[in-house]
Amino acid sequence: MTIRIATAPVCWGIFEFEGAVQRYTPDQVLDQIKEAGYDALEYGPWGFMPSDPVVLQAALDARGLKLLSSFVPVPLVDPARHDEALANALKFGRVLAACGAHHVVLADDSGSVPELVKQAGRRSGSLLDAAAWAIVGEAVNRIAREIHDQLGLETVFHHHCAGYVETPEETARLLDATDPALVGLCLDTGHYHFAGGDAVECIHQHGERVRYLHLKDFDPAVKETCDADEADYFEAVKRGVFCELGHGAVDFPGVMKAMEALGYDGWAIVEQDVLVEDIDAPKQAVARNRQYLRSIGY
Repeated sequence: MTIRIATAPVCWGIFEFEGAVQRYTPDQVLDQIKEAGYDALEYGPWGFMPSDPVVLQAALDARGLKLLSSFVPVPLVDPARHDEALANALKFGRVLAACGAHHVVLADDSGSVPELVKQAGRRSGSLLDAAAWAIVGEAVNRIAREIHDQLGLETVFHHHCAGYVETPEETARLLDATDPALVGLCLDTGHYHFAGGDAVECIHQHGERVRYLHLKDFDPAVKETCDADEADYFEAVKRGVFCELGHGAVDFPGVMKAMEALGYDGWAIVEQDVLVEDIDAPKQAVARNRQYLRSIGY
């Protein structure tokens, strides 16, 4: 079976970051997802889609859509907040499980530390020491175990720019700090390139730990101008650093072939993180992204 294609509300500028402006209703996003040629989606930030599973499932069923997963950013570095992190992940997980989804896409609460927002894409190595990685790994393992035992869901971890798990080295450290039986990697192709990596190399390096895909492109020319201007992460997104699929540096045929070589036949979530100015642009962009993937066999 070939890799299946879905999308997410972030393509409409629906972000979890404080102060994000939501220009669309859930019904508009769901309608446009279907109209653009998709049959499945991620949930989006808490408070956007209905949190009552009965209401949400009815909205999905009315359009022939399937719920797959949700991006769940939580605080991981501060052990005093680990109970909060678990509670938040379970909150999302209960909705997902009730609607037949299979994955929690866990992440550090990226975008919440001003210095990391400022440095995004311009640092290497790891900011955390061995003791901090042990704390993060313990938190992720605990959440993944509870998500599995209570709800039957799988956990994959999403590296993300403007967070503590951004660079290729930090991604590898996160995987080393977590239990392979509990935690896989959600490879976000655009974020991996933004942070200085190569998505195909990531798949070759981490192999079967890569268990979920976010398909996002990356425009190095936009990043170059942002670096010259010392623009932060949010400004880079506003300028279009995550371009439409096939217009940037990510080798999508190579990514898909590398995943298929691992035996992956799950879902790949099309994401184009945007801060919306033109109200009609997202629907057009997600349709073109879908057409691009069809043009390369997906």
